[in-house]
Amino acid sequence: MKPLQTVEYSVLPNVNDPADIRKLSIAELNTLAGEIRSLIIHTVASSGGHLASSLGVVELTLALHYVFNTPEDKLVWDVGHQSYAHKIITGRKEKFATLRRRGGLSGFPKREESAYDTFNVGHSGTSIAAAAAFAEAQSLKGGHCKSIAVIGDGSLTTGMAFEGLNWSGDRDNKDLIIILNDNEMSISPNVGALSSYLNRIMTGDRFTKFRGELKNFLKSIPGVGEQLLKFSRQIEESVKTFVVPGALFEELGFIYVGPLEGHRLDYLIKNFENVKKLKGPVLVHVITQKGRGYKYAEDNSPTYHGIAPFDVETGQTIPSKNTAPSYTEIFGGTMMDLAAADSRIVAVTAAMCEGTGLEKFQREFPGRLYDVGIAEQLAVTFAAGLAIEGLLPVVAIYSTFLQRAYDQILHDVCLQKLPVVFAVDRAGIVGEDGATHQGLFDLSYLRNLPHLIMMAPKDENELRHMLKTAIGCGSPVSIRYPRGKGLGVPLDDKLSILPIGRGEVLCDGSDLAIIAVGSTVHPALAAARKLAEKGIGVKVINARFIKPLDAELLLSTAAAVKKILTVEENVLDGGFGSAVLELFAQNGVTGVTVRRLGIRDEFVQHATQAELRSQYGLDEEGILRAAKEMLGA
Repeated sequence: MKPLQTVEYSVLPNVNDPADIRKLSIAELNTLAGEIRSLIIHTVASSGGHLASSLGVVELTLALHYVFNTPEDKLVWDVGHQSYAHKIITGRKEKFATLRRRGGLSGFPKREESAYDTFNVGHSGTSIAAAAAFAEAQSLKGGHCKSIAVIGDGSLTTGMAFEGLNWSGDRDNKDLIIILNDNEMSISPNVGALSSYLNRIMTGDRFTKFRGELKNFLKSIPGVGEQLLKFSRQIEESVKTFVVPGALFEELGFIYVGPLEGHRLDYLIKNFENVKKLKGPVLVHVITQKGRGYKYAEDNSPTYHGIAPFDVETGQTIPSKNTAPSYTEIFGGTMMDLAAADSRIVAVTAAMCEGTGLEKFQREFPGRLYDVGIAEQLAVTFAAGLAIEGLLPVVAIYSTFLQRAYDQILHDVCLQKLPVVFAVDRAGIVGEDGATHQGLFDLSYLRNLPHLIMMAPKDENELRHMLKTAIGCGSPVSIRYPRGKGLGVPLDDKLSILPIGRGEVLCDGSDLAIIAVGSTVHPALAAARKLAEKGIGVKVINARFIKPLDAELLLSTAAAVKKILTVEENVLDGGFGSAVLELFAQNGVTGVTVRRLGIRDEFVQHATQAELRSQYGLDEEGILRAAKEMLGA
């Protein structure tokens, strides 16, 4: 791959919207596909982002926009991490270098960016429901636009996707098309000339007309028409199922087309042109290759699914100045240590084995890691069942995805007071993935659940002790920890059990008290040191526990220090600071000024973690500024 500054494009400069690509020949479209891949690779190498998934759908994206009249025809991407080519050809090519940067393009489809982004996405399984709704709305309004959902085979494991299939397959008069983007190559023998030829025939005008006429004729035969119609369907299914695995979708009410070779533009365009003429719900099965066109991503698509900035020539990520292990790595290593000592410990995750740091655990304890796919609800209730059977399950899920299983946490775990540990990864400010992925709500949505103990470590060493504490405490527990590198603190050889509901005083003072939780503790401590240089005494408390709070410590602090600042990487409404205020109100504390630092009532957009912490006053300088304001300095 050439360096960015020497890449030359011949077709891409002339493409500004889908109308431009509809004027191109197949040869020009293939050239354009290569140029789009080059632009994506070089841009993601600089900004980081979702590389493998976007490289895998370049031809699919071009074919969809070529055949369908977007944006009038509604195109909905599931998750949206594969939408980079879509962004490039829908008027955002010139801004593509700003991808995932503050004030720049989002890494996911966003209605505020473009009319071609029909639905804001970021979580799996939503596309079918949204596209089905668009199709229903078109029917009610008397319109004739198509609704197209593009969903991957991984996302198809979500319960919501199955709910969408179950419901929309019964709407036989609605113009809904589902593109199943299968990039696991599980049915690759069915891809090729025979399969493509079969589908061109089965979606062509003559075959469609013949099938419709035959259906009407059979139904018209008195007495036996329905039986003959059913028999004819069985014959058609037998022939199709022999060549293609579409019987399941046909039984759900869809016309099944596929599998199609997802990197042959001529095949895709011809089949989509035929599909466009069909009436009722259609499912098109397309086989693609993740990372297509970039060898490193082809060979190791999980690593290049979401990747930090990297060197295009070598594929190696650019080393961080911080060489400490990440919180995720610390969690995974600690799980290994604890599981080696206790055979009851098992791990559960939802299609994020590598993302949650459990890949080594899976290799070492292959029978004790359960990856249930993109199905967070299943993961939580499954863990509840394991706990009832005497096992000690640890459910590792990102904060932004755990919220999808709220009912199961409440009803299946907390209500039964089961010893399930929730390892809440990527809690707090996540950064460049933006509003759909910020983990800024878990303190609020979990804090009101009875029986649940909630912890947040100040550093990676404390995370290890908290995990040891959680697994052995006999109650539901959540431990939230941030995305990214740890602080590089020494790790204790021996793990100890922390007293439940006890905070930690890191330094003492009587002018101001800062009560911080999780990732905000060390910035608070640094701010206190700067104030100490000015002769201002600040008491810094590492809360450790969000629930139960250390009532004794906090109430005695309120009695001695009349100005209190709480700090958290969570929305302020219902978060840690709210818990402190509730404690004070319940105990009749008066004469104390409390200020809360956290995220105000808004969704946090994409930027680096450092930029966002600065913006919301959650870094050292922001905490110092708030402290000075409280002190009148």
